[in-house]
Amino acid sequence: MLSLLTKAFLALICCSWLHPAVAVPVHDKTLSKNFTSAVPGPPHFVVYADRFVSGETGPPPVSDVQGFNVFALSFLLIEGAFDKAAEWTQLTDSQRSTIKSQYAAAGIKIIVSLFGSTDAPTSTGADPVATANTMAAWVKQFNVDGVDVDYEDFNAINAGDGRAEAWLATFTQQLRTQLPQGTFILTHAPVAPWFSPGKFGGGAYLKVHQTVGNLIDWYNVQFYNQGINEYTTCDGLLTTSSSVWPQSALFQIANSGVPLSKLVIGKPATTGDASNGFMSTSTLAQCLSQAKGRGWNAGAMVWQFPDANAQWIRDVRSLAFPE
Repeated sequence: MLSLLTKAFLALICCSWLHPAVAVPVHDKTLSKNFTSAVPGPPHFVVYADRFVSGETGPPPVSDVQGFNVFALSFLLIEGAFDKAAEWTQLTDSQRSTIKSQYAAAGIKIIVSLFGSTDAPTSTGADPVATANTMAAWVKQFNVDGVDVDYEDFNAINAGDGRAEAWLATFTQQLRTQLPQGTFILTHAPVAPWFSPGKFGGGAYLKVHQTVGNLIDWYNVQFYNQGINEYTTCDGLLTTSSSVWPQSALFQIANSGVPLSKLVIGKPATTGDASNGFMSTSTLAQCLSQAKGRGWNAGAMVWQFPDANAQWIRDVRSLAFPE
């Protein structure tokens, strides 16, 4: 998931240094009381927001995202807040409190998404404990309900030496030290192939889950950007993935030991929101219905608003989770 403003930021760095970059209950106004609300159970309907929308600072009116229950401000990077996360910081305390109350009344949590495709924290040598402390402090300062760890350091995972998995485990453990379980949301957003057993020397997300999965509320699994024929039918998405990324369809991931209740199905809103992996809302609704009929109820994630809005999620939920 790569932001437009972040792309511009990276381009500026590239030109300057001649070095290419690698790509719910209403909350009380006091922080001490605000952190008492529980983490919602499934189904989770998560929408990311990164794109600039003219005339809009921060989250949109609740009516634009009614039907979702988690809104992810994107992104908080090692360098600081960018795009929608930065817009959130530009609001006053009073404005943020008002928006939080409106969203809470509609049953929608507001979280911040970390890293995205801009940051490669393991490869660049970021300290996992210090990074977790800084990002957790941001969550508390700017009064959001938790974090989504959108770790996309592909070089580190592909190295197969276990450093990426160890980094993620330490980072997650430290986040939980600062953002206690049951009080703050803590999700991860891995690409589906990272659950393929035996494909990655360090174990990728199967190893992460074995190590710290008990600390992660759920996974916003990216079933897209992995090849033009990957996860584009209900069978490929739910039952049998291709030989390129074996055992990475939804129920295959569950067979590897990840609870179905933690596997949220992620898709792009339009063909323009990802390189591949798109499904129409009608097809995705059918897939969710099939999955629910087999005992799954985790929910759906989408990249991104405003292409995905209240109508999008209404259509996607229509068969399995009608409002």
